[in-house]
Amino acid sequence: MENDIINIVIVDDHPIVIEGLKMMLKNQPFLRVSGSFTSGSAIVEYLRSHEADIVLLDITLPDTSGIEICKEIKKMSVDTSVIMFSNRSERSIIMQCIQNGASGYLLKNTSIDELTECIKGALSGNIVFCNETKQIISKPSQNHLTIPRLTKREKQILQLVAQGKTSMMIADELFLSPLTVDTHRKNLIQKFQAKNSTELIHLAVQYHMIEI
Repeated sequence: MENDIINIVIVDDHPIVIEGLKMMLKNQPFLRVSGSFTSGSAIVEYLRSHEADIVLLDITLPDTSGIEICKEIKKMSVDTSVIMFSNRSERSIIMQCIQNGASGYLLKNTSIDELTECIKGALSGNIVFCNETKQIISKPSQNHLTIPRLTKREKQILQLVAQGKTSMMIADELFLSPLTVDTHRKNLIQKFQAKNSTELIHLAVQYHMIEI
């Protein structure tokens, strides 16, 4: 990946944060900040005529919520990875962002090393979190049901799903048919009483059943 230039767009309502991120990223040879904006409407307008590999998106914007902008960006450009970059540390907000299509959630005290690794991970199809965010979402929730029991094969598939791998990729890796993998995925969703694969991953993380 270091041989390819990754185009990054920064969206934050504080210009000083934008300038700080630019300073942090300028020494990374494979990263290029191709645009920066202070409002949700500006990034949406930009993406109508430009491409971005990564959008670092704050939640608090002057004209709208970054959570809604994330959803809009993913509708416009499914290949753009949106990483939320915020001071908000509530688990419910983190989960809502991921449900709206975000590829990750970082707090603004994230180090440059964590930031660059998360950018690489998001572009590889993974859902990425900084260490502090991982701790937040891994805390047990009083509202959750009993932790489901999984077979060894289900645990394998669950971990691969969390890595962003498709059923075909998992089938090739485990020497199974794609139909068998799809069946396991459906069973996992039922066991966790999840609505979809994204919620399945969230619950598995909170149950400490997978590593991200």
